[in-house]
Amino acid sequence: MKIALLGGTFNPLHIGHCMLADTVIRELGYDKVLFVPTYIPPHKVLSTAVSPSLRLAMVKAFCDSAVSDGRRFFEADPCEIERGGISYTIDTLRYVIQAYGLDERPAFIMGQEVAAQFNKWNNSAGIAQIADIIIARRHPDNNSVDVSGFANAPAGAYIEDYKDESLLDNFPYEHIMLENPVFPVSSTEIRSRIANGKSFRYLVPDAVFRYICENNLYGAEK
Repeated sequence: MKIALLGGTFNPLHIGHCMLADTVIRELGYDKVLFVPTYIPPHKVLSTAVSPSLRLAMVKAFCDSAVSDGRRFFEADPCEIERGGISYTIDTLRYVIQAYGLDERPAFIMGQEVAAQFNKWNNSAGIAQIADIIIARRHPDNNSVDVSGFANAPAGAYIEDYKDESLLDNFPYEHIMLENPVFPVSSTEIRSRIANGKSFRYLVPDAVFRYICENNLYGAEK
């Protein structure tokens, strides 16, 4: 089985995440994409975060709804939340290889803004040794929405996303550059829209929209 991992805070999961995962399935021939919500990300301080269990529940709601021709291409894996502590990708990859009994390397999906600072990750060389790397195109635009107060802050030696895109110019590891469609939408923008009573209905999957509204997340009204 060919498995690719898509990690993130998913705070909340949005259509860009979904389209990225579907592109990996349809165009790169993977059998399944595992959505792995982080417990504590090592590279950012979360803003207006809901609990890890609620972020996981939103991801599960989407994966449970996204069945095509009776097949489940997407799965929510709670390993990082169950493990607790800071979520390191190298630990997650080792877990997935063993837990899923993989006989070929899994893939790890990252956005351009993540790849630009991949050298700062815990054991980035080890990640490249045991996983194929897929780099997805991303876009930093927030559609003129004021996201001050909703943006995550960089942690430690990390810099703000997209602050220096030239860092990606000399990415040192073999990788696939994915020609995915780029949606100018971010979880930060969605949190801001919800808190300010703006439209966000079609920026997230229907299952996630219902979950946010039913549970009054980010200040949403039922």
